[in-house]
Amino acid sequence: NTIEFTGTLHTTVVKQVRLKNLSTNTLAYNAILLGRDAADFSLPKGSTVTIPPAKQGFLNVEFTIRFLHPAEAVLILFSNKVDGVDGATLTFSLKSEVKNIEPVGMIRCKSPCYEL
Repeated sequence: NTIEFTGTLHTTVVKQVRLKNLSTNTLAYNAILLGRDAADFSLPKGSTVTIPPAKQGFLNVEFTIRFLHPAEAVLILFSNKVDGVDGATLTFSLKSEVKNIEPVGMIRCKSPCYEL
């Protein structure tokens, strides 16, 4: 699965990963970010999510678009044993794309185009 972060240069984009627990046991996951641009992504609400039986849990992933080149990383969710049950390891590809560039400011100046 790929999670795409698209937006304007210098903006922060937050995506929410929804995890469903269809079992009758509580599941807990720890999240880590790996890859070339992993330092540009963050988990603002923490890297642990616990999902009660037959419920869902959410994990926020945040990315601030700082460069024009696409950023890439991998989000890995690995299970912690809760109630003696392990969940499956989950992986997501994280990719960014700049869709727009807004000027931070404008400077007006006058100068001659040509002088002898």
